[in-house]
Amino acid sequence: MGSPWKPLLLLSVISGLADFARAVAGRPVSYAAVLRMKADSSSSSLLNSRMRLRNNHGAGSSSQDWPPFSRHRYSALSSQEDYRSEESEEFGPVFIQEPDDAIFSLDSDDKKVIMNCEARGNPVPTYSWLINGTAVDAEADFRYSLIDGNLIIHNASEAIDYGRYQCRAENSIGTVLSRDAFLQFAYLGAFSGRARGAVSVREGQGVVLMCAPPAHSPEIIYSWVFNELPSFVAEDSRRFISQETGNLYISKVQPSDVGSYVCQVKNTVTNARVLSPPTPLTLKTDGVMGEYEPKIEAHFPQTVLAAKGVTVRLECFALGNPVPTITWRKMSGNIPKKARLRKSQAVLEIPNIQLEDSGSYECKAENTRGGTAFRGHLQVYTLPQWISMINDTQLDSGEQLHWECRATGKPRPTYRWLRNGEPLNSQSRVEMVNGELIIHRLQQADSGMYQCIAENKYGAIYSSAELKILASAPMFNTNPVRLIATVGKDVSLECRPRASPKPKVSWRKNDRRVQPSRRIALLRNNTLRIINSSRSDEGSYVCRAENQFGSAELTTVLLVKEPMRVELSPVRVEVTVGESVVLSCKVTHDPSLDVSFLWLLNNQPLNTQQEGGHFEYIQTSSTADLMIRSILLKHAGKYGCRAQTSADSVLAEAELLVRGPPGPPGVVIVEEITDTTATLSWSHGVDNHSPITTYNVQARSPVSLGWQTVKTDPEPVTGNMESAMAVELNPWVEYEFRVVATNGIGTGDPSAPSRAVRTKEAVPSVAPANVRGGNGRRHELVISWEPVSEEFQNGEGFGYIVAFRANGTRGWKEKMVTSADSTTYKYRDETFPPLTPFEVRVGVYNNKGDGPFSEVVTVFSAEGEPREPPSEVQAFAISSSEIKVMWKPPNPGPGRPQGYEVSSWKDMEQEEMGKKKRTAGNETVMLLTGLDGNTQYLISVKGFNSVGQGPASSPIKISTKKNAPSLPPGNLMWIQEGNNVSLSWDPVKARDNESEVIGYKVLLRQEGRGHSQVMRTPNSAVVLTLPEGGTYIIEVRAVSEGGEGAASAQVRVLTSSGVRAKSGQLSVWNLPPGLAWTALFLSLMVPSFPL
Repeated sequence: MGSPWKPLLLLSVISGLADFARAVAGRPVSYAAVLRMKADSSSSSLLNSRMRLRNNHGAGSSSQDWPPFSRHRYSALSSQEDYRSEESEEFGPVFIQEPDDAIFSLDSDDKKVIMNCEARGNPVPTYSWLINGTAVDAEADFRYSLIDGNLIIHNASEAIDYGRYQCRAENSIGTVLSRDAFLQFAYLGAFSGRARGAVSVREGQGVVLMCAPPAHSPEIIYSWVFNELPSFVAEDSRRFISQETGNLYISKVQPSDVGSYVCQVKNTVTNARVLSPPTPLTLKTDGVMGEYEPKIEAHFPQTVLAAKGVTVRLECFALGNPVPTITWRKMSGNIPKKARLRKSQAVLEIPNIQLEDSGSYECKAENTRGGTAFRGHLQVYTLPQWISMINDTQLDSGEQLHWECRATGKPRPTYRWLRNGEPLNSQSRVEMVNGELIIHRLQQADSGMYQCIAENKYGAIYSSAELKILASAPMFNTNPVRLIATVGKDVSLECRPRASPKPKVSWRKNDRRVQPSRRIALLRNNTLRIINSSRSDEGSYVCRAENQFGSAELTTVLLVKEPMRVELSPVRVEVTVGESVVLSCKVTHDPSLDVSFLWLLNNQPLNTQQEGGHFEYIQTSSTADLMIRSILLKHAGKYGCRAQTSADSVLAEAELLVRGPPGPPGVVIVEEITDTTATLSWSHGVDNHSPITTYNVQARSPVSLGWQTVKTDPEPVTGNMESAMAVELNPWVEYEFRVVATNGIGTGDPSAPSRAVRTKEAVPSVAPANVRGGNGRRHELVISWEPVSEEFQNGEGFGYIVAFRANGTRGWKEKMVTSADSTTYKYRDETFPPLTPFEVRVGVYNNKGDGPFSEVVTVFSAEGEPREPPSEVQAFAISSSEIKVMWKPPNPGPGRPQGYEVSSWKDMEQEEMGKKKRTAGNETVMLLTGLDGNTQYLISVKGFNSVGQGPASSPIKISTKKNAPSLPPGNLMWIQEGNNVSLSWDPVKARDNESEVIGYKVLLRQEGRGHSQVMRTPNSAVVLTLPEGGTYIIEVRAVSEGGEGAASAQVRVLTSSGVRAKSGQLSVWNLPPGLAWTALFLSLMVPSFPL
C-alpha cells in the first residue's frame, strides 16, 4: 500500500502549477523568465558565492567582500519560486578558471598545446576562443579542438599560433571574455658554423670576446668555456660575462688568459645548450700595454623598465689598466638597503623592486689613471589592481543603473566597458566616464553580462557583473493577515507587495475607501497607521496594489482588545545572603487571548538551568511566581516579568537588594615605607547593603607562611577609614599587602595585593641561637650556631661576629664571618692543649651596624685523634672462615676512641689489599667472617674518633682452621614407630685438607615453618621423638673444627594427625646414596623424597 497522502500531494502540486500558468499567461517570455528568480536567503547565499568568483577576475584582484546585489529595493517575484531549487536559478557565466600565459617548447615530443578555460552558469555556458582578436573556427581548422572550455592546439606552430588568446563563455543570460593569455614558443637555434678569427692583443690591454648568440626564445643564460669542457671562465674583478649581451669582457689581459674561448648558451625553459665555434685569444709580441684610464664597455640601458615586485639587475663593467674598481650610487637618495652587489660589484641587484626604488643610478669605474661613469634611469611600473569592482545588480525597468570600478596602477589605468563580450559605446541613455557606467531609463534589452576593463600598457584586469531587469505583477506572500491590537495603542497595517515596477497602492475598509484623517495616515512605504486605536477601528482592511502587469489585494483583519495589566510584587525587597524570596507576577487580560511569561534579570532573559537550582517557576494561567532560594550576591538586581499575548506585551519590574559580606576593597597603595612600618591606603569596596565595620590588614613575604594579619596603627581600623599604618614589620623584607573588609554579615573577599615593596634596612636585632662547639682536629676550637633567617637579617652585608676567650682570661678575640649562611667557625692554635675550655658568644652585623651577641656558652677545644694503639690484641680461630679478635682500649687521656677498626690480610699480601671492619661503638671484641680456610692472616687494631684515626697495634698472626668436610652424610636409614624415628647414616671421612669430624648435627623442622630443632651427637645414629601430627623434614650435617659440612639429602616423615601410631606398626626406610627416593607404603607411613 502506498502512503495515503501521496495523491493529495500530487493534486496540490498540479493545482499550484495551474495557478502559476494562469499568472504568467499572456506575458512576454522574458517577463515570465524573470519570475523564476528567488530573492530569499538561499538565493542571496548562492549569489554571494557567485560574487566572489566573478570579481576575482584579471591580473589584479581585490580582497574585499562585496555585497550581493547592490540594488535600492526589491521587486516582486513569483510565489511559485518556493518550489524551485537553487540549481534551477538562472545566472550568467562566471569564470572558475581562466587561461594563463604559456610557453611551449618546439622540441617537445607532444606537439599539443592546451589552453584551459572553465566557467559556471545556468544554463551551462558554451565556449569559443579568440586569437589576436580573431575567432577560432574549431570546426573548419582540424588543428583546433574544444573539450569543454579547453582549447587544444595540435601541431602548434610559432608562425601561426603565437599571440594573445581569450576565452569566451556564453549562455542565455549573456557573454563574458576572459583575461588575455599569451602563448609563446621556446626554442634555441644553433650558432653559425663559420670559424671565428683569432683575437690578438698586447699584455695589459683590455678585450671583448663577442658571443653573437643564435635565435632563441625566451631568455637564455650565458657562460664561457676556456680551452675545453668542463673548464669554465670564473668571473672576478678582471673578467665579466654580461647576461644582457653574452659577451666576455677582460679588463686587463694576462699571459694566463691565452687560449681558446667558447660561448655556451642555455635556454631557461627547455634547458637546451649549444656551443659557439672557438675564439682563439693570443698575445702580440710587440710589447706590453701601458696603463690607461677605464672605459665602460658593458652597462645597463639608459632607461630600465621593471614591474613592481621583480628583481632588477643593473650591469656595469669597464676595461682598464690597472683593473678598474666599480662603485654605485643613486642620484636622488640612497641605494635601497635590500640591494646587493654581485660579481665583484659589476652587478647591482635590487630584489622586490618598489615604486620608491625608481630614480637615476650611476656606476663609476676608477683606477689610478682616472675614472669614467655611466648614468641611467630606473622606472618601476605596476599592473592595474582593483580598488572597487562592479557587482551583480537587479533593478526595475525604468530605473537608473550606476556602476563604478576603480583601479590603481602606474601608468594610471584607463577604462572601457563590454556588454556580452562586445564594446559598449556611449549613447543617449549610456554614459561612461573614468570607470563609471550610468544607464538611464533601463529597458529589458539592457539585461546581460557587463565587464569593466582597467588597463595600462603593461596589462589589463576584468571585473564582471550581471544586470537583471525585473518585471512582474504585484503579489503578496501571505493573505489574509490577522492583526490584534489593544485599545489606545497605535496600529500599523503593512502593505508590501512584491512587484516591478513599483505599484500604486490604495486602502479600503468594509468596501469603503480609507481617507486620511488626524488618526489615520498613509505612510510613504504604503503602511496604514491608526493612532490611539479603539473598538470602532475593528474590521477588514484591504490593500490593493496595481501596475501595468496586473494587480493584487491583501486583506488584514484588525481586532482591538482591552489592554493587559501586570502587577509584580513586592516592588522592592531586601534580603540577606542565604535567605529566600518569592516574586509574584499577576496578569489581568482578555480571556480570549493566551498569555505567556518571561522573567528577566537586569534586562536579560533569566536562564534557571544555569543558576544551580536557585530559581524555580510556579505558573498558572494568569500568574507566574519566581522563587529564589539560598540567595547569592550575584542575584541582586532588577527583575522583570514580561507578560505577552498576541495583542500586546507588558513589562513590570521589581528591585531585589541582597545584603552580604563586603566586596573586596580597591587597590592597595603603599604610600610610605620605613624599616618597620608601611603606610597604606585603599578605597572602599561595595558594602553590599550592610555598613563596613572594620578592615583587616594582611601581609605576605617570601619567608612567611602565606598571608598573615599584621598589627596596625590605629588598632582596629574602622570601616570609615581608607588608610592605616602596618607596624612591627621586619626590616629589609619584601612585603605585599592586602586589605579585607568585614561588616555585620561577615568578612568579604580580600583586595588585590599591592605591589611588592621592601622595608628599609636596620641594625640586626636577633642574635644567633643554639651556640655550641666541640670536635675538630687537635689544637682546633670549633664553634657552631643556627643561622639567622633572612627575615631577621635586616639589611645587606649581613654576617656574624664570633667572639671567644680561654676561661680565666679577660680579652675577647673576635673574628668576622661574612657569609650569612655560615654555621661554623674553626680557630686553630698550637699552643692550647686538648679539651681547653673557652667562653664563646656569636653576634651579628650588617651594613647598618653591629647587632646583639648571643649568651656566653662554654665550648671545649678538640681533644684530637687517638694517640695510642689498643693493647693486648688476641685472635682465636673459630672455624675455617671465622676468627675472633679481642683487645684492650688504650690508656685514658685526650683523643679517646669512639670506635675501633680491625684490619686483616693474608700473610703473602700487602696490608692495603686486606679487609677493614669497624665496630659499632666502643666494643673491644670482633668476629671476622668470610675468611679462607687453612690460611694464615695478619691482624691489627686501631682506634678512631670524629677527628681521625690513631696508630695501629702491632700485627699478630693467626691461621684459620681447615675447611669442613665436603661430603654429606650418606646411606641414611630410619625406622619409624609411632612418633619415634630411629635415624642412622654412614660416618663421614674427612679428606687430608679438611678438618676431622668431631660429631654430627641433626636438624628437624616442621614443613611450612622456618624454626628448626637442632640435635648434636658424636655418633652416626640418633633417635628422634616427633610431636603429634604433621610432616617433618630431617637433614644431617657433619661437624668439625672447620665448621659444618654439606647437608645430607632431606628426609620427609609424616605422623598421624592427632593419633599416635599403634604398637606393632612399624616403618623401615632406606635411601641409598646417589639414587632417587623410593616410595614404599607400610601402614600409615609415606615415602620420603628429596626436596
